[in-house]
Amino acid sequence: MRPARLTLLALILGLVGGGLALAGGLIRIPDRWNPFAPPVIADAPNLLTRWKIAQLKDAPDQCLAVLETAPLRFSTVPDRKTAATCGFENAVRVSGAEGLRFSSGFTASCPLMVAWSIFDRHVLQPAARRHFASRVAQVDHLGTYACRAVRGGSTPSQHATANAIDISGVVLADGTRISLARDWSGDDARKRAFLRELRDGACEAFRGVLGPDYNAAHRDHFHLDMGRWSICR
Repeated sequence: MRPARLTLLALILGLVGGGLALAGGLIRIPDRWNPFAPPVIADAPNLLTRWKIAQLKDAPDQCLAVLETAPLRFSTVPDRKTAATCGFENAVRVSGAEGLRFSSGFTASCPLMVAWSIFDRHVLQPAARRHFASRVAQVDHLGTYACRAVRGGSTPSQHATANAIDISGVVLADGTRISLARDWSGDDARKRAFLRELRDGACEAFRGVLGPDYNAAHRDHFHLDMGRWSICR
């Protein structure tokens, strides 16, 4: 066997062996850097965060255990199938959060709300304090679950499985209202910078992030999802 092939084989065997040792508990690393450990909402996002959240899709009990550590007010909902490609499982009904209200209650997948909780703690609230010396008191949204395809196509939208949420703006504790439709390209430089920081930070927690720079259909909201494909626009 050629030396290059031997080196590649050794590398593959080393990675496989290391992964098995890590999974079996023979190697100890901090949980935030352990791909087999569930995400922790108190931990700042890193390169593994989105992958770890995605693994909760097929681990509903573990997902709920993680979500219980968030300041969300939620209840579990039964799995529901509404059409061939529509419905939800491993989902929760969200009514609000400690110190934060939503414009209305909604149903969303548990992994999506784990991503939201990480985003709220490490991106949304810090950005509000940094730019406005205030906190976000209300989040305005355009919905989560909707049995439909991606606009202009036949592929099911992440909304069809309650795995996406559309955010149109926020209201700060001091009453300041910030909306994507008005402020993304508006005259207020602080609001523009704040919204762009939210978009960039969202990409550390969610797999799909689409905003006004993506296309006209998203001119007035951020689409945030935990779908299969990674995109940050």
